[in-house]
Amino acid sequence: MVRITNYLKLVKFEHTIFALPFALLGFFFALEQEDSALSFRLLILVLLCMVFARNAAMGFNRFLDREFDKLNPRTALREIPAGILKPKSVLFFVIINVIFFVATTWFINSLCFYLSPIALFVILFYSYTKRFTPLCHFVLSLGLAIAPMGAYLAVAGKFDWLPLLLSFVVFFWVSGFDIIYALQDEDFDNELKLKSIPALLGKRRALNLSKFIHFISVLFVISVAITASGNWIHWLGAALFSGLLFYQHTLVKATDLSKVNLAFFTTNGIASVIYGLFLTISLFI
Repeated sequence: MVRITNYLKLVKFEHTIFALPFALLGFFFALEQEDSALSFRLLILVLLCMVFARNAAMGFNRFLDREFDKLNPRTALREIPAGILKPKSVLFFVIINVIFFVATTWFINSLCFYLSPIALFVILFYSYTKRFTPLCHFVLSLGLAIAPMGAYLAVAGKFDWLPLLLSFVVFFWVSGFDIIYALQDEDFDNELKLKSIPALLGKRRALNLSKFIHFISVLFVISVAITASGNWIHWLGAALFSGLLFYQHTLVKATDLSKVNLAFFTTNGIASVIYGLFLTISLFI
């Protein structure tokens, strides 16, 4: 049990809350548009894909960044640098989750199965990007943006505009808040010549860029509501989500990063749950 707990801490399992509501939205939007009956078997397979993919991505990131994490006071107590888990064990954990992810897509449909290597490439490739490009935040957000489209494909077996717009919401939302989170490591990244938006632009300009990116996310939130012909519950969820996006920018200042975790974990977690809950309810009313 202790060992399982260590792996759950390694991958920050609780952070699944960020992408999970959007995956469920993609799933339920597909049911509504295709007029399909709810399949609990398919829903479980989609959720398993999310868990396996995220475990692989986070585990690989921790494995690849273990030497950097050891040098960074903020991350030195993570499971690998702290000696709680061995690098080889973590790599084995990653491989197992990759295999489980691909195997699970096989039981969904052929399109998801054939696209699974592309999804894996994106989410695993992210771990290398901080070494050569400050656009690493956008590769991370692309990995999470796959969730609603992937869940939609699991049901519909085809691409459509609505899940694509939903993926754009996730893409700009995640990249915006990841830039905020990266503010904590600006000095460390510059010292080790690692790439990030804060390291490139400095805290103040990075925060301004994050605000602009979140504004774009809100535009896509509106486009989802229009495309889906959302009712008042949908629009209320969209308004609350958008408000929380901008609220986090009142918590973090270039001269005061004490509330970064509140902005990153709490505010975005609540925003994701509210958006997913309100939009899902709107589909049944």
